[in-house]
Amino acid sequence: MTRVLVTGAAGQIGSALVPALREAYGGDRVLATDIHPPTEPGAGPFALLDCTDPGAVAERLAEHRPTVVYHLAALLSAVGERKPQTAYEVNLGGLFNVLEAAREQGFAVFTPSSIAAFGPSTPRDGTPQDTLQRPSTMYGVTKVAGELLCDYYHTRFGVDTRGVRYPGIISASPPGGGTTDYAVEIFFAAVERGSYTSFLSADTQLDMMYMPDALRAAMELMEADGTGLAHRNAFNVTAMQLTPATLGDAIRRHLPDFRLGFDPDPVRQAIADSWPRSLDDSAAREEWGWRPEYDLEGMTADMLRRVRARAQVRTS
Repeated sequence: MTRVLVTGAAGQIGSALVPALREAYGGDRVLATDIHPPTEPGAGPFALLDCTDPGAVAERLAEHRPTVVYHLAALLSAVGERKPQTAYEVNLGGLFNVLEAAREQGFAVFTPSSIAAFGPSTPRDGTPQDTLQRPSTMYGVTKVAGELLCDYYHTRFGVDTRGVRYPGIISASPPGGGTTDYAVEIFFAAVERGSYTSFLSADTQLDMMYMPDALRAAMELMEADGTGLAHRNAFNVTAMQLTPATLGDAIRRHLPDFRLGFDPDPVRQAIADSWPRSLDDSAAREEWGWRPEYDLEGMTADMLRRVRARAQVRTS
């Protein structure tokens, strides 16, 4: 019987993944953990957990006895550049503690990697599954090292480690300090103010994915037959390629008066310019049947519906 523990459960992915996991496996079988209590308590168990504390990690995992851990606790790209020492401690130290517990207790581990694991010297169009990875950010460094660490724990100790390289994720929950956050902020600004100023230039193309597809990717990978996986840590996955301009155009098809401006932030623009413009996710498609369900039009319509609903709740 599947039992799950989620670290970083209050973050952008975690706050959406926990309800999906509880629907799939039962509310009492999914323990959400984070360093802060959730602002909107969900229908299921929660516990405080600092993943940089190895004793606390081992104790909490031994108490819950999970079969799968979704280890999401991390500092994202823009925050990581402001706090590189903390990003290293959280992103790699926390992962090491979880993997050590997995080695001792025998559960599987999902760890998300990112397009940030690539760098300026990586082919930017059709970025292959296996290619040069020389990132230029601390976040990217921790993601590459995390992929290798997960591979090591699988080959050396037999830990069932798996992961995907997420592109930018678009969701109706608040973003967490990433370089692709504009693609979330733009929807809230469009609904609430009718205008938005992008911190990336109009033609900055990046891979993107809608949150429902991101959740499916994680859950489907962990449910896949491990004997068919040649690549474990981590699979390229993608759904669409966007620029701020094309996303603005998609929103204007629903909100014709929406105004979009551009004022590139030098730090985040430099990060985005070092990342792929498009990923080759054929390995994920071939090895465990990955297929996205949302394209630009479907995602835009659903996001606007969800953002409007959240705005109505706040004002009621």
